Amino acid sequence: MSRNDFAKVKRVVVKIGSALLTKGGQGLDKAAITAWVRQMACLRRQSIDVVLVSSGSVAEGMSRLGLKVRPKTLHELQAAASVGQMGLVRVFDDNFQRHGLHAAQVLLTHDDLSNRQRYLNARSTLLTLLKFGAVPVINENDAVATEEIRFGDNDTLAALVANLVEAELLIILTDQKGLFTGDPGLYPDAQLISEISVNDDRLEKIAGDSRSGLGRGGMYTKVRAARLAARSGAATVIAAGAVDDVITAIISGVDQGTHFLPDIEPLVARKRWLAGQLQVKGKLVLDAGAVRVLKSDGKSLLAVGVKSVSGQFERGELVSCRDENGVEIARGLINYGKLEAQLIAGKSSSEFEKVLGYADDSEMIHRDNMVLI
Repeated sequence: MSRNDFAKVKRVVVKIGSALLTKGGQGLDKAAITAWVRQMACLRRQSIDVVLVSSGSVAEGMSRLGLKVRPKTLHELQAAASVGQMGLVRVFDDNFQRHGLHAAQVLLTHDDLSNRQRYLNARSTLLTLLKFGAVPVINENDAVATEEIRFGDNDTLAALVANLVEAELLIILTDQKGLFTGDPGLYPDAQLISEISVNDDRLEKIAGDSRSGLGRGGMYTKVRAARLAARSGAATVIAAGAVDDVITAIISGVDQGTHFLPDIEPLVARKRWLAGQLQVKGKLVLDAGAVRVLKSDGKSLLAVGVKSVSGQFERGELVSCRDENGVEIARGLINYGKLEAQLIAGKSSSEFEKVLGYADDSEMIHRDNMVLI
């Protein structure tokens, strides 16, 4: 994806780092937050979905609690995050409200995205929020996360969220202009890299560690995030958050920061993942009408078109869809476990609540989670 293609994107993840949000640890920079929110509101007016990944809860908590040095112990970090999160959310919510937008707080741990069912639940919630026109404001759940389950930095979290919601672009705003050929603090002749492939061998050598002491990341974690985002085909731009209108400039194709080129298009990446990198756990036999709809119209698979269910699978696992002659038509991530799928097979979504006792996804498999074979 070239910079000229950024204006065509439909979904963007914006990540803002601690040093930017808190003026280097002095407390929330409300003027800067107002400017960033104004730019994100501009994207929403262009019908671009926006997901915000915000650092800063620990740094804001430190400011409120009068702590000069980042705490070392886990319980102190969790306490600082709990205090800081209150101020962080309030400022974002107030600013989005001024533009007629709703902000939605979402706190995640690594376990939420590694557990298949919780991954799907998080994905469904975020996509529903976007459907409603809200702006999810995501942070790591520092108040409860332990060392074993934490992401380690919000750059990684932002990349995983980009994968989760299938964003085409990840924008990481930092206190640096982008990725340089060397550390500009040590090498005055270091040059800003405008564009580079995520697979370029030079990246490992030129990305350094954080010097701010506020976040857990550095340029290395941002480069790693760009590579993670590229797994689902998303491009990444690392740019200086202090530049006026930086977000809208990036979307307009202006040369800002460093543009990391993915090696695969988003749709191709997801389809390849579904087709070859997951183990098939079950089988659905479809009637002729469902086969025709899948092959010709590219629509989601509805339960009414399913004749039989076999195998052992849970919600979110990969199943094979076959016609009545046993020919495989498609594969996809199913929205129901085996027992539920057997109960609703052949039934319309209006009957789900009566059969299951609750109403959940109207599709057996959503088209975005399916690949034709």
